[in-house]
Amino acid sequence: MAETPAAPHRTTGSTLLHPLSALLGIPLDQINFVACQLFALLAAFWFRIYLGPSHASSAVRHAFATLFGIYFAVFCFGWYSIHLFVLVLMNYGIMNMASIPNIHRYSFVVAMGYLTLCHISRIYIFHYGILTTDFSGPLMIITQKITTLACQLHDGIGRQAEELTAEQNRLAVKTRPSFLEYLSYLLNFMSIIAGPCSNYKDYIAFIEGRHVHMKLLEVNWKQKGYDRLPDPSPTGAVMYKLCITLVSLVLFLTLTKNFPMAYIIDNEFLDKTPFLTRLGYLYVVTQSAKPKYYFAWTLADAVNNAAGYGFSGVDERGAFRWDLLSNLNIWNIETATSFKMYIENWNIQTAAWLKRVCYDRAPWYPTALTFVLSALWHGIYPGYYFTFLTGILITLAARAIRNNCRHYFLSSVPLKMTYDVATWVVTQLAVCYTVAPFVMLAVEPTIKFYKSMYFHMHILSILVLLLLPIRPQTHSVRRPQNQTNQNSVKSKDK
Repeated sequence: MAETPAAPHRTTGSTLLHPLSALLGIPLDQINFVACQLFALLAAFWFRIYLGPSHASSAVRHAFATLFGIYFAVFCFGWYSIHLFVLVLMNYGIMNMASIPNIHRYSFVVAMGYLTLCHISRIYIFHYGILTTDFSGPLMIITQKITTLACQLHDGIGRQAEELTAEQNRLAVKTRPSFLEYLSYLLNFMSIIAGPCSNYKDYIAFIEGRHVHMKLLEVNWKQKGYDRLPDPSPTGAVMYKLCITLVSLVLFLTLTKNFPMAYIIDNEFLDKTPFLTRLGYLYVVTQSAKPKYYFAWTLADAVNNAAGYGFSGVDERGAFRWDLLSNLNIWNIETATSFKMYIENWNIQTAAWLKRVCYDRAPWYPTALTFVLSALWHGIYPGYYFTFLTGILITLAARAIRNNCRHYFLSSVPLKMTYDVATWVVTQLAVCYTVAPFVMLAVEPTIKFYKSMYFHMHILSILVLLLLPIRPQTHSVRRPQNQTNQNSVKSKDK
């Protein structure tokens, strides 16, 4: 059946807020998403104040977080939320029945396999008219959590401490979680809708009231000028993040709809616009596409902080930090002077997940395998694969340029500034060039776009890799902790 003009108000979840959706002219799935996150924010404050560790047992906190999370999932996604519960239950069975040496493999295959099947089903359900917030988003977060826990459980029970890196040893899980702990970790209301993925040990420490104390001990709070154990409040961090959320929402409502990505492949635009102007417009439309991500991820971070989760310690000035679960660093993104710096500050928790379950464990070709996993995790739309395969090529070329050329520009401040400005421009344009297919999704518009850009980034990247010598990278995936401590200067990707 063809879509009617009322299609923007469709949703797979509750239609309770349809009048508000019609009044504002905003798709109902987006209205439901924002409503759930705002309600989650209020619930998070209540959870911290009235169900804090000093007022309620861990079991009560787990149960409350789980039940509210299930309600939000059903409200937003209706019967499609069954996919979330099926995947959670299947992997709980694997976690309890599989042998420890294989638990991470079985969990990974089942979780990624089920996610991929759901991605395929979305092609037939939504075609390319995909809903902005469908059930696949939470399913992707749950897949991250399942595989994270499985790997950390394998590290904690199936491997010796000396076989692990320092990070793997710190995050290793020594005992299988109970059913309630497992459900709470995967389905809690703070992260069910928009994430982010967090480590199991951090989450359990938060529920049990050890989270803040544990992080303060890690940074040695006495050396930060405190004479007694401080009790940091997240209120300031939450207010700051809500301000960013509000600005992002305004930018989304004003900029994003006025600068559609599809215009850069419009025939009239291509015929009448010179190449450099098209490059400039590409930068503008890419910038305009960011506010919705800034909004969703910053609001999700604020929800977790409001519940008292996300404390990461004390900075060098003695100020409390609430960025343990932050998914982006906007300043570093907008000022990035390398492809690597951009990636490291965009969707931070997903990058951390990719590193922990793939990059650090891949026996060979870690960069390529990580990009492939990232593409599979995002979905099966062809545009995703154009983006991530192009990303591999540009990452390797950028690394070659940095390794071979950067040291020539460090001898004086003007030279260093010239290098930084040039690399900022190239990085921002390279990112725009790379992510355009991610938004376009289909093959035909992607090829049309790259033709209009003369495949210039592909050609330049290939020339760089052919002409510049490639310095070998040390891959320390299996290095035991004691060897890492003895030779900590080595790293894989610099």
